[in-house]
Amino acid sequence: MAVVEPPASTGYSAPKAPKTTTSAKARRARALTGISLGYFMVLLDTTVLSVAEPDLASSLGTSTAGLQWAVTGYTVAFAALLLSAGAAADRFGADRLFRCGVTVFVLASLLSSVAPGLTALLLLRALSGAAAAACVPASLAMIGRLYPEPAARARAISVWAAVSGAAVAAGPLAGGALVGAAGWRAVFWANVPVGLVALALTRTRSVACPRGDRPIDWPAQAAAAVALALLTDALIAAGARDVGHAVWSSAGFLLAALAFLVRERGSRSPVLNRDLLRSARVRAGLLAAAAVGFALAGALFVLPLLLQRQWHLSPLETGLVFLPLTVPFAANPPLTGRIVARKGPRLPVLTGLSLLTAGGAALAGPAFAGGSFLLLAPGLLLTGFGISFVLPALAAAVVGAAPEGTAGAAGGLLNAVRQVGATLGVALMGAVAAGHTGWSLLLSAGVCGLAGLVFAWARPGAGPRAARGRGSQGS
Repeated sequence: MAVVEPPASTGYSAPKAPKTTTSAKARRARALTGISLGYFMVLLDTTVLSVAEPDLASSLGTSTAGLQWAVTGYTVAFAALLLSAGAAADRFGADRLFRCGVTVFVLASLLSSVAPGLTALLLLRALSGAAAAACVPASLAMIGRLYPEPAARARAISVWAAVSGAAVAAGPLAGGALVGAAGWRAVFWANVPVGLVALALTRTRSVACPRGDRPIDWPAQAAAAVALALLTDALIAAGARDVGHAVWSSAGFLLAALAFLVRERGSRSPVLNRDLLRSARVRAGLLAAAAVGFALAGALFVLPLLLQRQWHLSPLETGLVFLPLTVPFAANPPLTGRIVARKGPRLPVLTGLSLLTAGGAALAGPAFAGGSFLLLAPGLLLTGFGISFVLPALAAAVVGAAPEGTAGAAGGLLNAVRQVGATLGVALMGAVAAGHTGWSLLLSAGVCGLAGLVFAWARPGAGPRAARGRGSQGS
């Protein structure tokens, strides 16, 4: 899968390249920082809550299934609405949708910090997920608008990944410190200043994106969202051994999925971008994105429970244990960006999936054998490097392959698939961890290994448009 050359690959009619004056570069840099902080905030909300799980369960009197919904209530809404948000970004303007999403996210975070019970918290987490869905595909489309040149765009996406990846580094540490000082409610406070700064930095004409005229098939979007929510509910119920609940949710999922397929087949504005999906390499890349989401979200769910129950670590100590996982997220993406700009995405994707496979296996060893929790460090480091190789490469490749006018939809599809993987990771790894955490980590290694094999065997087709220009030779 190649990073495609023409400026039209950003999904919009090509703007003239910005002048390379110092002031123009500074404006672009400020806008890119604001866009990256928006994604930072979205990712921070997925990681910062991980170390708060035991305190949350004790405070609200909830079970493991309740904890799973506290995490997946966010990711389900996020994943289910990403496709719709991508289409809305192309239809109404990515910059408008981004700022709207950040504003709602900040308000929902403030309300989450004073939620009176689990039901209210789950509803607010779902609202936060919907707002997050508005931010992510819009941010990729805005980067495409800022940097129409493919090599510059690849480097900008690597900066976006590095800044946002720092959320993974900050999340467990900040979460541990906040939970230790003021309880689980404090973890939502961190979103407020980040969101306000993101709004201030993106109030510029340089990220203004035009509106499109492609209609949105809302019934199909709704059917897709319902299907994902019911699938996740069925998996969580199965993990909790609630057979009746799992059966009913599975039946509902099948009906919703059937309704989606019927609607999608006859739709003039299908939810799934058929041009993009014609490339075998793009399809393999989407599977890789799902595997990354599965591995990261699943590990962030099961490892804090293992650390605090088996080794009796405090929330802050748990956050410190995660440092080997989180440091590569902030340090490695610039290297990945340079590789993608020069060679294409194939090498970093395959390297990253191999490291994720090795990392899952390395984490399973201490989970089975016991010993010191410090033995988790090599597996966490491998996992962190793996993810930081794969994600920037996939983002540059899929957005670069997007047909004209569909950059938001392409970004939405990539992140929707990744969040589906994250939701399944929490549900399946949480269910398997009820038997033993080690088996859940081996499951993660197997998923990443399979995704790597599929990506390696996929035909290197250029996608919906002929690949050309710098960065295409490495496909």
